[in-house]
Amino acid sequence: MKRENKLFETKKAKGRLLYRLVAASILFSISLTCFYRVTHIPTDHQWLWFGLFVAEIWFGFYWLLTQALRWNIVHRSTFKDRLSHRYEKEFPRVDIFVCTADPVMEPPLMVINTVLSVMAYDYPPEKLSVYLSDDGGSDITYYAMLKASEFAKHWIPFCKKFNVQPRSPAAYFDSLGDSSDKELLDIKKLYQDMEKDIETVGKLGRIPEEVSSSNEGFSQWSSYSSRKDHDTILQILLDGRDSNPNARDIEGRPLPTLVYLAREKRPQYHHNFKAGAMNALIRVSSKISNGQIILNVDCDMYSNSSESILDALCFFMDEKEGHEIAYVQFPQKFENVTKNDIYGNSMQVITEVEFHGLDGYGGPLYIGTGCFHRRDTFCGKKFSKESKIELRNRENDTPTKDSLRDVEENLKSLASCTYEENNTQWGNEIGLKYGCPVEDVITGLSIQCSGWKSVYYNPEKDAFLGIAPTTLGQTLVQHKRWSEGDFQILLSKFSPAFYAHGKISFGLRLGYCHYCLWAPSSLAILFYTTIPSICLLKGISLFPQVTSPWIIPFVYATLVSSTYGLAEFLQSGGTILGWWNEQRIWLYKRTTSYFFAFIDTISKSLGFSNSQFVITAKVSDKDVENRYQNEIIEFGEGSSHMFTFLATIGLLNLICLAATIKRMIMDGEGGLRVFKTMGMQVFLCGIIVIVNWPLFGALFIRKDNGKMPTSLTLKSLVLATSICICVLCLY
Repeated sequence: MKRENKLFETKKAKGRLLYRLVAASILFSISLTCFYRVTHIPTDHQWLWFGLFVAEIWFGFYWLLTQALRWNIVHRSTFKDRLSHRYEKEFPRVDIFVCTADPVMEPPLMVINTVLSVMAYDYPPEKLSVYLSDDGGSDITYYAMLKASEFAKHWIPFCKKFNVQPRSPAAYFDSLGDSSDKELLDIKKLYQDMEKDIETVGKLGRIPEEVSSSNEGFSQWSSYSSRKDHDTILQILLDGRDSNPNARDIEGRPLPTLVYLAREKRPQYHHNFKAGAMNALIRVSSKISNGQIILNVDCDMYSNSSESILDALCFFMDEKEGHEIAYVQFPQKFENVTKNDIYGNSMQVITEVEFHGLDGYGGPLYIGTGCFHRRDTFCGKKFSKESKIELRNRENDTPTKDSLRDVEENLKSLASCTYEENNTQWGNEIGLKYGCPVEDVITGLSIQCSGWKSVYYNPEKDAFLGIAPTTLGQTLVQHKRWSEGDFQILLSKFSPAFYAHGKISFGLRLGYCHYCLWAPSSLAILFYTTIPSICLLKGISLFPQVTSPWIIPFVYATLVSSTYGLAEFLQSGGTILGWWNEQRIWLYKRTTSYFFAFIDTISKSLGFSNSQFVITAKVSDKDVENRYQNEIIEFGEGSSHMFTFLATIGLLNLICLAATIKRMIMDGEGGLRVFKTMGMQVFLCGIIVIVNWPLFGALFIRKDNGKMPTSLTLKSLVLATSICICVLCLY
C-alpha cells in the first residue's frame, strides 16, 4: 500500500548502532567479571564468593533482558485527517469504561471529572457510550453521576464551541487565570455549584431525603446492606440510543449514553476485583450500545486530548495492518508529578523507551488504563489472516430498542454474582483473566498469544493524565502489587517463558520476562546491598584490589551502564536530580516491594495465602501534599514492615561504613591497605549510604509528621546493631 494511503506510520528509532556498540562493550565487561569470579576463587569464605558470583550472574542475565526493550525501538504517528476523510460517516461505536471502587480513596468529584472528560470527545455522540463501574456501590457516587449528567448538557457544547483542552472541568479551570468572559464565568459557576452540592453530600455521608425522593434511581439502594452485600444497581442516566429528547444538550444536540453500574456483591462470592468489574461491564454494555471498540480508563485518569479516539481508530481502521491489531495502548502519565519526581512515579524510561521497544516486537503490555480494545478480542476471538473483522458501523448490529426500564431490569442478571457460575468461560477464555493481581497484563498476553498484535502510541500531547502516589508508602505498595502479579504470571500457565513460546516473538517474550522477574531480582539486590558491607567489618575482600587490572571490568560495566542510564533518563525528559531520585526508588523498590512480593507469591503458590487487591489512595491531607510538592520524602505513612526493612538496610550500611572509615583513619598505613584491598566494597557501601541520606534525616533529624515513626527507628536501630555485633562476635 502506498505510504500516502496509510492511516499511521511506523519509524525505527535513530542512534541504535551506537547503542548496540555500547551494549556489546558492557556485555564484554560482564563476561570478564564472571571469568574473574571463576578463576580467582579464594581458599576461605567461598560461600560469600559464590553468593556474590550468583548475584552477578543474575545481574548479567537481567541486563540481557533489558536489551530486548531497547534493541528494536519504533515510534508511531497517525493521520487523523485521512481517517476522517474516508470513514467519518462509518465510524464504529465506542464504549468507554471507567472503574472506581472506593468513594473515600477515589472521591466522586474526581470520578465525574474523568467521566465528563471522556463524554466530551470529538466524536459523534450518538456513537459514544460511557459506563461507570462503581465497585463501592456508593449512593454518593451515584448522586455525583446524576449531577454530572445534568452538567454535561452545558459542559459538552461549551467544550465543542471553544475547543476546550483539557475537557476535565477541574483541570481546565485550574489551568485558567482571571477572566471576565461571561460564558466562561457562567459555566464555571455551574461547575462550582455542582462541586459544592457533591462535597456537601459527601461530608454528610448520606443522601438527603428530599434528594433521594426526587429520583427513583435511589430506590435501588433499598436492599443495600454494605458495599460487599447488595443487589445489582443499574441506571441508564442518559439514553442516547434512539434520539431520546432527555439525552440532548442545551443546544438540542444529542449526548453520549451514560450508564451507572454497581454489580451484585455477596460475602460468599469472590468478586475478582477490577477484572470482575470489567467483565460485568463488557456483558452489560453489549446489550445497551455494543460498541465495537472499548476504551477503559481508571477513575483518576481523565482525558487530556479530545482526539484520542481518532488516534486509536487510525490503527484499527488502517486497510493494511488494522485487522491485526487487538488493542492500542497509550502511556500512563500523571499531572501531579513533581519536577524531580521524588518517587519515580512518572516511569519515564518505561514510557519513553521500553514500551517503544516492546512495540517493535509486536506490541506493548496492556496496563489496565488508557487502552482501546476490539470488543471481539475480549470475547475470545482468535486472530485469523483469512477473517478480517469489519469495524465500520453496522446497522444490523444495533443493540436492543427496548424501553429504558425494561433494559435496566433485564440486564441486571448479567452483573449478578451467579452469572459466571453458569458461564464458566468468563475470566478464563472470555473477558479479563481472573486469579492475578495484574489482570490487565495477563489478559493482554493471552490476547497476543491468540495471534493478535498490539500498538503503543505515545503522542506529543498526553492522551490521559492521572494522579500519582504522593507518599513513599503508597508507591511501594503499588509496586508490590505490580511485581507480585507479574511474578505470578511467570509461574502460571500463561508464562511468557513457556506458554508464549512460538506464539509471540522472542523479543516480546524477553520483554515480558523482564517485568515478570522484578520480584526475584530482589534477592540478588539484597545480597549485594548487605553482604559486601558486612564483610567490611571482618576485613573480608570480595572484589579485586583497586590496583589490580581486574577492577577495570567491574568499574567499566558500572560506570558505562550508569552513564547511559542517565543519558536515557535525560533524553526522556527527566532531570539529573530526578535520575538520582530514580536510583533511590530503584533501590527501595527492590529491597522492599519486590522482596515482599516474592515472599507473598511463593506463599500463595504453597497455599498459605490468597491474592489481595490494594487500592492506591488518590487523595492525601494538606501536610502530606505540601511535603510532596516540596519534594520531601514521606516516611510517616506506609507499611511498617517495608519501612523497617529499608531503615535496617540503610543503618547497617551506615554502621559498616563508619566503622571502616574509622579503622582506615586510625590505622594509618593499615588504613591504606584496607582501601587497597577493599576499595570497591567501601565505594559500594558509600553509595548506598549517600542514596539513603534522606532516610537518615527522617530517622534522626526531621521533626515533622513525615519523619520515620520513633518505634520503627528504634526497631531498625536495634536490628542493624544486633546484626553487626553478631558478625563481629560469632563469625
